Amino acid sequence: MAELLSVAHKYLDAWNNRDADALVATFAEGGTYSDPSSGEVSGEALKAYVNNLWEAFPDLSFNVVSSAEAGPNMVATQWFMKGTNTGPFNGLPPSGRTVALPGADFIEIAGDRIKSVRGYFDSRVVPEQLGLQVVVQPNEVGAFTFGMSVAAHSGKKEKPGAFSITAIWNADEQTEEVKTLSTDIAKDMLSMEGFIGVTLVRIGDLGITVSAWEKPENTIQLMRGGAHSKAMKRFWEDLGDAAFTSVWVPHHINPFWIRCTACHKMADYEGGNGKCDCGETLPERPGYF
Repeated sequence: MAELLSVAHKYLDAWNNRDADALVATFAEGGTYSDPSSGEVSGEALKAYVNNLWEAFPDLSFNVVSSAEAGPNMVATQWFMKGTNTGPFNGLPPSGRTVALPGADFIEIAGDRIKSVRGYFDSRVVPEQLGLQVVVQPNEVGAFTFGMSVAAHSGKKEKPGAFSITAIWNADEQTEEVKTLSTDIAKDMLSMEGFIGVTLVRIGDLGITVSAWEKPENTIQLMRGGAHSKAMKRFWEDLGDAAFTSVWVPHHINPFWIRCTACHKMADYEGGNGKCDCGETLPERPGYF
């Protein structure tokens, strides 16, 4: 038992010492690590996984609550992890927040090396503590398909004179690249003349970008290099299975209705010059897009 615990503690010490080489060296050839975030990894893939964690949480530490033999060649370890997010995490900028997470490892040992580590923890805890949204939803229910979206706004409140709509269908393994390119294009848009706002939508194998502009001719700026040109180059190479781009001009845009805080009725903001029929000044209206 003492020998099993010694091997397990050597592995845990490597985590706390933030030594990827020493950690991988505790595994037997072909030994694997898995947890709810990593999937099953080994060797260089395991080294990359732990280094990415330490980049995101440079002070990451594990306090061992208990460690005991749990069967032949098996050690069960209960731990409490803490760390402060001062580096990029899953493509997101540092939040500066501290996470605290309980969990457990089941460590299978062969001789003086680890055959496998299976880690268990609540995968919702870290994103929630970092202030991230955690949405649990089905992929499909009947005729409805669910996805995710993100928006960026210029702060302008002008009425849109045109909408640029792009749709691309791609294989699952290309989704992250499509999302990255779409986000880079949206960042470029923020500095373009006449740009009002953009919404990026991902539903299954379909990615949709809808951007609002003051005038149709403003959209031509997308063709002048930058992230959009890079994305188009990748599309013509091998990115995506199908796509279309378009520019739409509004047929009409109805009045912007704002609820009065005094009489609680809806009022035409522009038609009333920012005032309700009751005489109360209306709350400032949001932008159109």
